Amino acid sequence: MTRKQAGRLDAEQAIAATDLEGFIGYNLKRAYVTVQADFRATLGEDGLGPRVFSALSLVVQFPQISQSELARMLGIERSGLVAIVDDLEGRGYLTRATVPGDRRVQALVPTPDGLGAYQSALDAVRQHEDRLLSHLTADEKQTLLHLLQKIRQSDREDKA
Repeated sequence: MTRKQAGRLDAEQAIAATDLEGFIGYNLKRAYVTVQADFRATLGEDGLGPRVFSALSLVVQFPQISQSELARMLGIERSGLVAIVDDLEGRGYLTRATVPGDRRVQALVPTPDGLGAYQSALDAVRQHEDRLLSHLTADEKQTLLHLLQKIRQSDREDKA
């Protein structure tokens, strides 16, 4: 073990003994950092990041989705979506099309390259989650997913 690894281990052991370990938010954030780092490593340096992957996923599943609707579904500001759509368009994974009857609205349409890239990324993300969560039982994975969705649902209800 290197000195750096030993130092990291000591820091993790010290934090484990603090009040932070009793907070769900702290543990969610630490778990998110772990999942996101492995996600990025799985898809590679030039691969799709989590937000870009999520956007492509919804464009593939809802062809002709408007940018406003996509932003709403992702839970981000429409202005924050522009860079994501530009990235996907730059990769050749989607095109913008005008909506008949309303030229102000742009629909997003996946390209054949986008469909292929999405399928490859989807397979890789499934493998990433299987590997990362391999120490959980199938029931534990379903419980975790259900609880996270329940937290998200309570946020939506609070905003309504």
